[in-house]
Amino acid sequence: MPLQNRVTPTGDIIATPHRGLFTGNRGIIHDPATKTLLKKRWSSPAWLTCTCEFRGRRREVMAQRSWTELFFLDEATALAAGHRPCFYCRKDDANRFRAAWEKGNRVHDVRMHDIDTVLHHERLDHGKKRLHALLVALDLLPDGAMVQQGEESFLVTQGRALLWSAAGYASVERQLGEAALLTPPSTLRTLNAGYRPVLHPTALD
Repeated sequence: MPLQNRVTPTGDIIATPHRGLFTGNRGIIHDPATKTLLKKRWSSPAWLTCTCEFRGRRREVMAQRSWTELFFLDEATALAAGHRPCFYCRKDDANRFRAAWEKGNRVHDVRMHDIDTVLHHERLDHGKKRLHALLVALDLLPDGAMVQQGEESFLVTQGRALLWSAAGYASVERQLGEAALLTPPSTLRTLNAGYRPVLHPTALD
């Protein structure tokens, strides 16, 4: 039985046998005795996206009372849920993200704590995922942005929308109607400023 530790673009945490490209955390939100989630879905405003392999270290998932290992299909999924690159295991990516965040949001010398504060406001609405108005056409969104229509999430890449699932992305035959923005606005401006998230191979087919 798979553990409940896979994050969707809406920030929900589900159980699925499919593996992802990234891990990450929101602090300690599990009981190591049962390897199940607590009622809370975060214990820290620093929602991180980490590499699955780092200096040969191995962790048994949810076995310790340290950070709760979460997993993401790809980095676009993590960004949509409100996470950002970890400054410890993904220092180069975190520096690129911060530089693009500063450029896109027109600020200077920003600390990661400041970014976390903005993201925490943008990703949550009374404890649930905050959706944002989509102010431009889908084909004008930067690669890696994600939107929501009904119960379905979509990745935008190369001007087209791909349907998200825990297994990967699929082409969409229909035209999408009205949709809401999943990716936090400050992160969207970061993508517009040149940050390119790692996408699952199914997005590149």
